[in-house]
Order: sequence, then structure tokens, then C-alpha cells
Amino acid sequence: MNYKLALNTQEPNSNIVFNTIMFDSFKINIVERYAGSMNARPKLCEVLFKVRTLDDNIIQKRDGNMRVKIKGDTFDDYQKLSQKLNSYEYKNKLINRKDAEQDYVHFILSLVIANYDLN
Repeated sequence: MNYKLALNTQEPNSNIVFNTIMFDSFKINIVERYAGSMNARPKLCEVLFKVRTLDDNIIQKRDGNMRVKIKGDTFDDYQKLSQKLNSYEYKNKLINRKDAEQDYVHFILSLVIANYDLN
């Protein structure tokens, strides 16, 4: 499955970071909220994601809600993957970027499959 990953689109001095994964028939919007200053080791405190069609219609979850909040052990796993994508090694191509991105995308996709009915 083909995808395009857009990381860290945010307003200057904002504690909110937006990531998007675009597939052929839908996209996943990921919102990360940080505590503290973004210049001095911000702490990830909340992660939400929504699934949308390519023309920006929100797809509802199985339970009728619109978004998923990542919590518990899943949040810890997400945080590790996110840190890898924001690392010095990733930015300077010292690790295999494609593998890091695929791990991130596969993790998010597993959460989408667990929470949504995609036809």
C-alpha cells in the first residue's frame, strides 16, 4: 500500500504538532500535544488521530466517535516511534529512514484497523 508521510507541520511556538499519513483512498491526521516549551525538551502528553477521506470527510469509528486517543502502553510505544522520527540520527540519515517511517505507519495503521471499519 502506497503512502505519503508529512511530519511535524505546526505553527511557530505552538505546543501542537500535526502529522499526516496519506494513502490512496484515505488519510490519517495525527495530533500531538506537548507540555512545556518546544525549545527546551518538550514532553509529549497527548496523541489523537482521526481518519478522513481524501476530500476531508471524517470517518466514524465503530463506536460512533470521530477520533481515537492513544493511551497506556500504546502511548508509550507511540512515543518511542515518534522520538525515533524526531531524532538526530533520523534527520541526518544515520539510520534507515524508510524503516523508521514504516514502523511508524504500520503502528498507526494497526490502531486504525482496530478502531475503524474501512470498506
